[in-house]
Amino acid sequence: MDKLLNDFSPGLFVVQTILLLLLIFIMVKFAWKPILNSLNEREEGIQGALDAAEKAKREMANLQADNQKLLQEARLEREAMLKEARELKAKMITDAEEQAQSQANKMIAQAQEAISSEKKAAMAELKSHVASLSLDIAEKVVRNELSNKDKQLKLVEDMLGEATLN
Repeated sequence: MDKLLNDFSPGLFVVQTILLLLLIFIMVKFAWKPILNSLNEREEGIQGALDAAEKAKREMANLQADNQKLLQEARLEREAMLKEARELKAKMITDAEEQAQSQANKMIAQAQEAISSEKKAAMAELKSHVASLSLDIAEKVVRNELSNKDKQLKLVEDMLGEATLN
């Protein structure tokens, strides 16, 4: 350090100080503003990128919320369609059962009507046969009774006797 103090020259010190100040002035005049401008531009670029990233993040959140909403709506629509399909299926089954029951009732009614008409026809035919047989029997009995004159007189007297009693 002693050597430095011995070699110290005030003129050289002043010249170096003036050169340093001149260099600082030139740097401030010509380089400082472009450096600051480039730093500001870079800072603005970084801030713009951060803002764009934040905006993209918000848009992504909005899109995700919209996707969730659309997914929920799709689920609700699917559930509504499934419910409608189930109701339609139940209605179709009920309609088919009612139609089958109606047809069965019609068939039963037709069968009962057929049975009833067959029964009436059979009864009429039976009555006709019974009447015919009764007439045949009565004719044979009357012929047998009326073949003898004494029997005829006795039958007439018996019938007259019954007629007065009634």
